[in-house]
Parts: sequence; structure tokens; C-alpha cells
Amino acid sequence: MDTLQVIILALIQGLTEFLPISSSAHLILPSQLLGWEDQGLAFDVAVHIGSLLAVVLYFRAEIIAMLNAWFGSIFKGNHSAESKLAWWIILATIPAVIFGFMAKDLVETYLRGPGVIAITTVVFGLLLWWSDKMARLELSEYQTGWRKALMIGFAQALALIPGTSRSGITMTAALMLGLNREAAARFSFLMSIPVILGAALLMGKDLLEGGHVIDWQALILGVVLSFIAAFTCIHLFLKIISKMGMLPFVIYRLALGALLCGFIFL
Repeated sequence: MDTLQVIILALIQGLTEFLPISSSAHLILPSQLLGWEDQGLAFDVAVHIGSLLAVVLYFRAEIIAMLNAWFGSIFKGNHSAESKLAWWIILATIPAVIFGFMAKDLVETYLRGPGVIAITTVVFGLLLWWSDKMARLELSEYQTGWRKALMIGFAQALALIPGTSRSGITMTAALMLGLNREAAARFSFLMSIPVILGAALLMGKDLLEGGHVIDWQALILGVVLSFIAAFTCIHLFLKIISKMGMLPFVIYRLALGALLCGFIFL
């Protein structure tokens, strides 16, 4: 990849990883518009690491509190709001892990086409709109409970289908279950940490076993840019979500789905 491709793709990944608009839908646009080839496994690992560093740094205080409380609940039997939230995050991660191993080949073989991405972008965008419109907006993330956490986790497993949007579907489920918008977003972002870490480790393993040629300059630039874009995105999204709701992102998804359908069918 040349420098322009690295910049554009890293920014796309960083910005779309945490917004409810589907990173996979956006990453096929450069190939459709500009004829770019796939960016490769090494670059995928790099931009995922950048996104992971961003969410960990942004929520560092919460993560430290949750880890301390979690270990306290194991070794000392001390249970607190932070330890419960940590357990709920772990519980919510399990469905994605299980279905990820079970359905990986199915998804890669049958569900990665641009047509599927266009359809899921629109369908799950409409579901996001409905959940936001009907949401009670009553609960914080500390009031989630293990049942709701598990249900959000099963929703996250649907994000294996490209175009669904991991952040979009988890926020959709959280809103349906009564969380307010900021809590839904924070719970979704915290859930992303083990998922992104796991994906990066698996891709890194495949990268090492595959003997790929690595362009370190491109990878470092990808990490830095995806980190900056993701950190900025998280900060701004949490600042504005209570005021603007999900409708702007729904409209954007519908427009994006229409654009993708135009490339596919026209």
C-alpha cells in the first residue's frame, strides 16, 4: 500500500470501529471506488491494535477499578458495582467467542459479499432506529445485570456477519433492554476490549504462521492513525449521544447501504 491508502484505511478503521455504522461496510468502499486491493492481514492487525490502545487508554480509570474489584471478588470475596460490571463484561464476551469459532468458516465462505454487507447495513440500521425510538433509557451500565449482559453478548455474536456493526448491534440490544444511551455506548466500548484483543491475537498468530512480508513503516503509521481516530471518535460520541440520539447514524447507514447497492446492482 502507498501512504495515501494507509492514511485513508487507518482513519476509516479507527472512526468506524466504535460508531454504530459498520467498519466492514466502509472498508469495501475504497476497493469499489478506487479499485484498491485488500489491505492484508498485517495491516488489519495494526489498525486493530490502534483501536484497542485507544479504548483502553480512554477507559483506563474504569478498567483499573474493574480489574482491582474483579480480583478482590475472586480472592477476598468482596463484591462491588465495579466487580459485577467486570463479570458482566466477561459473560457478554462468551457468546462471540463460541459463535466465532463455530461460524468462522461459514461467515468467510458465504457472508462476506458486498450484497450481504449492503443488506445488513440497512436492516440493522433500521433496528437501531427502532430500539432508540422505543428505549426506556433508565439504566446505567452498573445496573445491567447478568441476564441483560448475556443477551447483549448474544447480540454481539451477530456482528460476525459483515455490515452488522459490533458497536451498533450491542448498543441496539442495550437500548432495547433499558440502558440509557451513554450507558449503552460505554458498555459496548468496554465489551470491545476482549473482542478486539482476541481478534488481534488470532490475526497475529496467522500472520506469524503465514510468513507474510511486513511493511513496518505502514504498520506503525496505521497504528498511530487508527489510535488517534478511535480515541477522538469515542470521546466525541460519548459527548453528543445523549443530545442527538441514534437517528443521524441510522440515516447515514441507510445512505451507505443505498450507495453500496448502487455499486453492486448498477
